[in-house]
Amino acid sequence: MKKKNILKGVLFVGIGASIYGMLATFVKMAYHDGFTTSEVTTSQFVLGLTGLLILNLIQTLTSKQKLSLPNSKEVRMLLLAGTSLGGTSLFYYIAVQYINVSIAIVLLMQSVWFSVVVESILTKKLPNARKVVSVVIVLLGTVLATNLINMEIELDWHGVFWGLMAAASYTLTMFTSNTLATHLPVFRKSIIMLAGGSVVVFAFLFFAQIGPMYFDGLKSLYLNFTENTEHIHSFNYSIFLTYGFVLALFGTIIPPILFNIGFPNAGLGLGSIVSSLELPVSVTMAFVLLGEKVFLIQWIGIALILFAIVLMNLPSKKEKEVSMAEVS
Repeated sequence: MKKKNILKGVLFVGIGASIYGMLATFVKMAYHDGFTTSEVTTSQFVLGLTGLLILNLIQTLTSKQKLSLPNSKEVRMLLLAGTSLGGTSLFYYIAVQYINVSIAIVLLMQSVWFSVVVESILTKKLPNARKVVSVVIVLLGTVLATNLINMEIELDWHGVFWGLMAAASYTLTMFTSNTLATHLPVFRKSIIMLAGGSVVVFAFLFFAQIGPMYFDGLKSLYLNFTENTEHIHSFNYSIFLTYGFVLALFGTIIPPILFNIGFPNAGLGLGSIVSSLELPVSVTMAFVLLGEKVFLIQWIGIALILFAIVLMNLPSKKEKEVSMAEVS
């Protein structure tokens, strides 16, 4: 039963990460059409929260049994933990203003080993050899899949800082999905976490786009962080009718639901490795929809990531012996 639950968790995390990986392509398309980071993230979270509220209402009305409710402590914890959902998107989008997208992806994927370290600290056990090898293969595959070795790298410490912050925030998202209020119905848990993330997104919208239009002091403060003032303008509500639904579906509805189902079964370390499926899907989607060039070395990197995921899910010698004993 335990093995079955782990495979179930891996499946849900893998699907969630794959769907999340599609998001980057649509974000690039939205940027190409002139929408700002604030508009992209705001539409994503507003429509995502609306969608989850509708799904929760349907589940509540159709459920034949009484669904669990969070207590006040769990609500506070989930709201606080949910800020990582908003933080991951914002930190990553800020990072790419300073560094190449490929380098930002490499920094984001540091969440793989971040998660393994966190899991080891929490369980007070060193990761097994297979998990360490898989992490190394994933990181090597990430470097190849982003074609980083063939690029002329210009690093800006601002970009490196925000990229690592995105990785830490993503790790926190996976950790909270794995541990907090796992008894709650997945829609209710996701709603509360998304509400926490929305606070971060709305604060950024005010600080980076709306506020500087009306408050000179805020604009002066904002200009200490960047010289780019192109996105200081009125909110473009057409984002809700163009990209908002897709961004919400692929960014804040389906992945959080699947992560909240999958991580408690897969565990933080294994789940984080499986979540690296996000990168191959992102590269493939950019190739198919945007026509971006993908070189052979990138496909090799993608193959390495997939191999690492398969490696982590192969039954160990001990598990094979147990399985054979049960059959006999």
